[in-house]
Amino acid sequence: MKKKGIKKTIGCVAGVIILLVIAVAAGGYFYISKQYKGNDAWLYVPQNVTTEALRDSLSVNLGETGERVHLMWTALDGKIAVAHGAYLIKSGEKELDIARRIARGQQTPIKVTINNVRTMEQLAERIASKMEWDSADFLLACDIVLPEYGFKKETFPAAFFPDTYEFYWSNEPERVVKRLLEYRNNYWTEERREKAKLMGLTPVEVSTVASIVEEETNKRDERPIVARLYLNRLNKGMMLQADPTVKYAVGDFSLRRITRQHLAITSPYNTYKNVGLPPGPIRIVEKATLDAVLNAPKHNYLYMCAKEDFSGRHNFATDLTTHQRNAAKYHAELNRRKIYK
Repeated sequence: MKKKGIKKTIGCVAGVIILLVIAVAAGGYFYISKQYKGNDAWLYVPQNVTTEALRDSLSVNLGETGERVHLMWTALDGKIAVAHGAYLIKSGEKELDIARRIARGQQTPIKVTINNVRTMEQLAERIASKMEWDSADFLLACDIVLPEYGFKKETFPAAFFPDTYEFYWSNEPERVVKRLLEYRNNYWTEERREKAKLMGLTPVEVSTVASIVEEETNKRDERPIVARLYLNRLNKGMMLQADPTVKYAVGDFSLRRITRQHLAITSPYNTYKNVGLPPGPIRIVEKATLDAVLNAPKHNYLYMCAKEDFSGRHNFATDLTTHQRNAAKYHAELNRRKIYK
């Protein structure tokens, strides 16, 4: 009887142990399979941040999930140096997977869109707004990187294109500049470089012409016509007399009326006082505008003036007399609308 009792006791204990093991396993599975239920959120882990600050950031951004993710990240032997970066945490993502991504430094790429940018300062602000560093860091990186590739300060805008790019939040600014420059260089194939050479222009000079064209008209179908007009003037040794370059020299692109006072400004960008192209692009141009210059159709236009209907289009002329008539109609409409600047 005693032996039977002992066996029965052992059996009960074993059963309890098995149930406990199952319960612990089930609890562990439930714990590590839990999902983040909040809204999609970005987690930023700055360089050299403390583990306590990371825990606090996880809690603020992810609530209770953040606490558990931090525990798992610690158990995975997470290191701040590896975690440094930005992570998009999506609703429904397993907490263990979040912890693993951070522990392995598997960042989410940051999308940076560059469009309608005139100055290097605007470009720097646009990019830096999505990165760990500030605009001054980007401009300093340009000063370091671009001269190595033959760019002068005035030609820096020719090193970039408007587009949407992907970077990691923690990428160093110099690396970002080199990536953007690589993208620009890929555009300049041997075929395009040969077209520019036949025009007597360098790639940077094509960008300079394109920048004037882009400022002259928002009408894409007009851009090749405007491009050829300025190429015609260059080939004849005429002053470009491009209003956008005067606006750039003055520092005010909102001007709708260029006065004698504006035309008198002393600046290498004032194409009413200087023959040839200005020192560099007056904005960061689209690839399509560069193509408009490289493939500009032949014509004999030398003059252009905004149409008096304010449609954004232009009247073109081959002779000064016709141009003066067009300009008179436009200025008369400016007066009628009481637009004086």
